[in-house]
Amino acid sequence: MQIGIDLGGTKIEAAALEGSAGIRLRRRLASPRGDYEATIRRIRDLVQAVEAELGQPGSVGVGIPGTISPHSGLVKNANSTWIIGRPLDRDLTEALDRPVRVANDANCFALSEAVDGAAAGAEVVFGVILGTGVGGGIVVRERPLVGRQAIAGEWGHNPLPWPEDDERPGPDCYCGKTGCLETFLSGPGLSRDHAKVSGETLSVEEISERAAAGDGAAAASLARHAGRLARGLATVINVVDPDCVVLGGGLSNMEQLYAELPERLGDYVFSDTCTTPVVAAKHGDSSGVRGAAWLWRPEELPLTLGRAQAP
Repeated sequence: MQIGIDLGGTKIEAAALEGSAGIRLRRRLASPRGDYEATIRRIRDLVQAVEAELGQPGSVGVGIPGTISPHSGLVKNANSTWIIGRPLDRDLTEALDRPVRVANDANCFALSEAVDGAAAGAEVVFGVILGTGVGGGIVVRERPLVGRQAIAGEWGHNPLPWPEDDERPGPDCYCGKTGCLETFLSGPGLSRDHAKVSGETLSVEEISERAAAGDGAAAASLARHAGRLARGLATVINVVDPDCVVLGGGLSNMEQLYAELPERLGDYVFSDTCTTPVVAAKHGDSSGVRGAAWLWRPEELPLTLGRAQAP
């Protein structure tokens, strides 16, 4: 049995997978915001509750909104700021008395969709999260590509490519720079852009609904967003040339993207043709926790889940 944990800013979710049977059990608790020790205890309690209910032990993989620094061994780049600078994987290994694998949540999302999701069978997959932030993960032959700095796939903090004059220098980003892709392509970025042009502050859902009803300003905002997304994805395709791009997060539900992106990508991809499919995630908001479970493959599971079996 493989147990996945999705550690988010507002909730911690656990799911138990077992081979082709899929998810056997899911549990969710509120995240103890600002309290690192309570976070460790809550993950421990979730794992123990799942194992008690199903009557068997499992491997544990954890997806986090950040990553473990290969340099320091501590969490970095996490918007759940209370885990930054902490040895999360080591503390969870101690709390659960077994090896625990920790990975970026976008990598977990991409892994889930590459193993048995919308990109199943593709050799190289780029998974994109479009939500309150913008993240990405690269999976090669069903293995996450982590990178030397453990930031492979972090496209959201690159600048918007081929910017128009009115897109310079771009909005301020929390990372300290301006004009990051995240500031344009996230949900707050889309709402901010619509307000800047139309003078009206609306949620992403409201913009989409108005566009569908024929509102010209809302439709124009979605068109600008699709064009910027195409430019951002084109730079990834030019470097990585994935076999499939999978979109997740709240903005991936905007159906017009899947009609517009294939045509727009061709304007920026450095090739005579661009046939890269851009598809919606098959497993939706379950992909993160499923991918965390897939950090351990069935063939890798130790015979004993004690600490001495750490890989």
